[in-house]
Amino acid sequence: MNEYFSVFIFFFAVIDPIGTIPVFMTATQHFDEKMKQKIALQAIGVSALILLFFVIAGEYILFWIGIPLSAFQIAGGIVLFLFALTMVFGVSKPEEEIKMSLSSAETAVFPLAIPSIASPGAMLAAVLLTENNRFGIMEQLQTAGIMLLVLLIVLVLLLMATHMHRFIGISGASIISRIMGLILSSLAVANILEGITVYFALPSLSF
Repeated sequence: MNEYFSVFIFFFAVIDPIGTIPVFMTATQHFDEKMKQKIALQAIGVSALILLFFVIAGEYILFWIGIPLSAFQIAGGIVLFLFALTMVFGVSKPEEEIKMSLSSAETAVFPLAIPSIASPGAMLAAVLLTENNRFGIMEQLQTAGIMLLVLLIVLVLLLMATHMHRFIGISGASIISRIMGLILSSLAVANILEGITVYFALPSLSF
């Protein structure tokens, strides 16, 4: 149960559903309510396809180009850590991606599906949490199910975006985004340590 909760928190942190709300509100401000619902469904559909592609093919792509998954895990952990630092200390996700949305007409795909929902961190998590050498088919399916559950939560929040935005505001979303960044930085360090352990065949770390 703890492992499933950890996977859920990982995906929740990298996707950051709360931080997506102000992005969605700004990107769809000129559309009526029916069109906003359609855009939300399209954005989640595109995000699901992208992340499922990385669940299925991400590791094979690495194998074809000769990159050990442990090396990818170390590099990915570093990237996630840097990404998390920008969430904590820099311009938060909602603030940064709202600026993107103002200059883009393809709202369902950009910036909603990419990079807001199916973020680089989410793509990386989809690969790392479904590693063939560590997880069986059932475990990978369960991870994919948890990932889709997080996307379902995102969809529900987007459909309730108007009410949620009034409640938390952009400042509230930024605060939550920074908290998610702190959690993500801890998960990133754990991935780096695990990747180093596997790559250099060190004794397993116990926490």
